[in-house]
Amino acid sequence: MVDFNLTEEQIMIRDMAREFCEVEVTPHAEEWDRNGTYPRDAITKAHELGLLNVTIPEEYGGAGMSSVDEMIICEELSRGDPGFGTAAYHTMLASLPILTGGTEEQKAEYLGRVTAGKLAAYCVTEPDAGSDVQALKTEAVRDGEEYVINGSKAWISGAGYADWFFVLAYTDKTAGYGGLSGFIVDADSPGIELGKKEDNMGQRCSDTRGVNFTDVRVPQSNLIGGIENGGWMNAMKAFDHSRPAVAAAAVGNARGAMEEAWGYAMERKTFGKPISKHQSISFMLADMATKIEAARLLTLSAASALDSGERATLKAAHAKRFAADMCMEVTTDAVQVLGGYGYSEEYPVARRMRGAKIYQIFEGTSQIQRMIISREMIRGK
Repeated sequence: MVDFNLTEEQIMIRDMAREFCEVEVTPHAEEWDRNGTYPRDAITKAHELGLLNVTIPEEYGGAGMSSVDEMIICEELSRGDPGFGTAAYHTMLASLPILTGGTEEQKAEYLGRVTAGKLAAYCVTEPDAGSDVQALKTEAVRDGEEYVINGSKAWISGAGYADWFFVLAYTDKTAGYGGLSGFIVDADSPGIELGKKEDNMGQRCSDTRGVNFTDVRVPQSNLIGGIENGGWMNAMKAFDHSRPAVAAAAVGNARGAMEEAWGYAMERKTFGKPISKHQSISFMLADMATKIEAARLLTLSAASALDSGERATLKAAHAKRFAADMCMEVTTDAVQVLGGYGYSEEYPVARRMRGAKIYQIFEGTSQIQRMIISREMIRGK
C-alpha cells in the first residue's frame, strides 16, 4: 500500500519551516531581491533551527533525516521566497559529492564544518561549459603530494560566502568526461579570486558569481574519494539527490504564486462579482492546483526512491523537468490573474515569476532532463 500521509513528525517539520519563513523570510524577501542582499542572518537562523543540510548523517553532526523530509522543507523555504530557497540549499549541493563518494576523513572534516554552520559552494559550470560538462577546461595537475588547479568557474551560487568549494576538474583530458575528478578546495587557498556578483533576472539574493583558480594548490587528501577520474560518476550520483530538491523548491515557489493569485481573485471584483467566480479565472486557478499537486507527487516519488536505496536517476529527472516547467507556467499565470498589478514589482508574483526561470536552467536544463529521461527509458527496454 502506498501511503501519501505525512507522519506527525513531518507535519511538525513542515509547520516549523512554514512559521520560520513567515517571520524571517517573507517580510524581507522584496528587499533582499531589490538590493541583491545575501540573506546570511536568515540562513544562520534556519541552520540553528535544524532546517538546513538535514540529510547529513548523525555521525557527522547532522540530523540524519530522510530525503522526503528534506523535500518538505525545501518546498516551504522556497514558498517563503525562491531566492532564499536557493541560497539556503547551495551548501547541501556542494556537500552531496562528499556524501556520495568522499572518504571517511573528508566526511568528518567537511561535513562537520557544514553541520557547525559553515557554508560551501558547488563549482562545476564554466563560462563555456554548462550542460556540456565534457567541455570543461579547468585542470588539476598532480605535483608530488598536491594538485595544482587552474581554471574559471561561472554562475556559482553562494561563492562569496563559502568556506570551501566542490570543484570538478580534469586530471586526464584525453579520457573525456571519464578524466574528471572532484576536489574539495578551501576558500582561503592562495590563488582563488572571486568575480563580481552577477546582476541576475531573478533570485537576486543568492550571490551568484564567478570563481577563478590560478595555481591553487590542493593536498592529495582533498581528492574526493581518493580516486582520480571518478568525478563525473560521483557528480551524477549527487544530481540524483539534488534534482528532487530543486523540484521541491519549484513546487514551493509555484504554490506561493498560486496562493497569492487565489487571494487576489477572491477580493478583486469585475462585473459585480469576485473574479474567482468567473470561469476563465477559476479554471486557471484549478489548473495551477493540479499541476502543483502532480509536481509534488513526482518529487516525493523521487525522494522516496532515494530513501529506499534505489537508483533514482529517472525519477529525479521526471521531477525536476516537470516541476521546473510547471513553476514557470504557474507563476506566469499568477501574473496574468493579477493583471496590471501582477506586472508591478510591488506584488510578489512578479518576483516569483522572475525567480521561476532559473529552475529550468540550473542543475541540468529542462532539455537535458528530457535527454536523461529518454536515455533511461531506452535503457529500461
